[in-house]
Amino acid sequence: MPVEVLSFGCRLNAVESDSMRLLAEGAGHRDLTLVNTCAVTQEAGRQARKAIRAAARAAPGRPVVVTGCGAQVETQAYAAMPEVAAVIGNDAKLRAATWRPESWARLGAERVRPDDIMAVRAAPAVPVARSAGRTRAFLPVQTGCDHRCTFCVIPFGRGPSRSVQASSAVAQVRALVADGAREVVLTGVDLTAYGRDLAEGTSLGGLVKAILRAVPDLDRLRLSSIDSVEADADLLDALATEARLMPHLHLSLQAGDDLILKRMKRRHGRADAIRFCETVRRLRPDTVFGADLIAGFPTETEAQFARSLDLVEACGLTHLHVFPYSPRPDTPAARMPPVAPEAIRSRAARLREAGAAALARRLDGEVGRTARVLAEQGGTGRTEAFLAVRLPEGVAPGTMADLALTGHDGRVLTGILG
Repeated sequence: MPVEVLSFGCRLNAVESDSMRLLAEGAGHRDLTLVNTCAVTQEAGRQARKAIRAAARAAPGRPVVVTGCGAQVETQAYAAMPEVAAVIGNDAKLRAATWRPESWARLGAERVRPDDIMAVRAAPAVPVARSAGRTRAFLPVQTGCDHRCTFCVIPFGRGPSRSVQASSAVAQVRALVADGAREVVLTGVDLTAYGRDLAEGTSLGGLVKAILRAVPDLDRLRLSSIDSVEADADLLDALATEARLMPHLHLSLQAGDDLILKRMKRRHGRADAIRFCETVRRLRPDTVFGADLIAGFPTETEAQFARSLDLVEACGLTHLHVFPYSPRPDTPAARMPPVAPEAIRSRAARLREAGAAALARRLDGEVGRTARVLAEQGGTGRTEAFLAVRLPEGVAPGTMADLALTGHDGRVLTGILG
């Protein structure tokens, strides 16, 4: 049987899961289940442990190997599960040597081999899998985080910020395009920290320009979530001047009230977020913004929540990822006075309603226009601004089509060939 990978959590984890599969199968492994865990919330850990038990029941005798952020910060909890054959560290999972027979034999004897993740100083350039028929590929160029947001344990699961060498990233993009990818998404834990651990002057904006310069056949380059306060001058210049850098930015905002942001230990204030969106829109008027927002952070009052709610309009946000606050053990926020669960649920629902209304308004403004759409599997595609479009018949996945936008259902546009 082939290697099976169960992935939990973020997009970066999903990409790394595919890379693990390639490394494991390349080393000759078969009949193995790999579980790539998440540590963002207690619920993520509960789901991973449930999946581990289910995998062991479904295939008795098939080894279950656990890794990821959850396994890194709660190593002994996963090691204590009788269903788990071995636990490996979050850095080791992406290194080819881990999967070679001689190393694997030692792991079988040791069973638990955690990383000293805080001592790791280099990011491995890992193979990136692109599923057949997919037109978009995700490329990890950074991992780890040097910040200490009070609600987050990910720095202790990922270690310090580390960047892939620009030459390796460019080579990976070139290979993905040769393999058929028409859009590449750069991803990482703290993407705008890219390059700080490399040669002086290296930045995310510099990497973006290098990729676009070196790979002229790449149709679209896109960024995953960024920290707006860390955006460098080259990145802003690229947004203004590089048509192949897509006008869609997803921002790690988390809240709209300055005191709550301070208690989160964020690096920006409310005015910084608004000013960034205004600056980008001056440089690239068609830019669409998404954002991560947390509802019900400890100590948050109704008035403070209202400042997060009106950030949707103040920043002109279109795509919202709303997270009801969930306490993570061993974080400073977990020791702060909590908000009542019913208030958290209510605030999260109101943020989602505001997000849905903002998206509908944006879609209203698109109707009657013509948009260049990259067709994907499943009869849908994406505009340059990452708006979803239902495709007319005859538009094959992987093609670019200029579509007249005729309507929407509140979430997805409809288009016809112009």
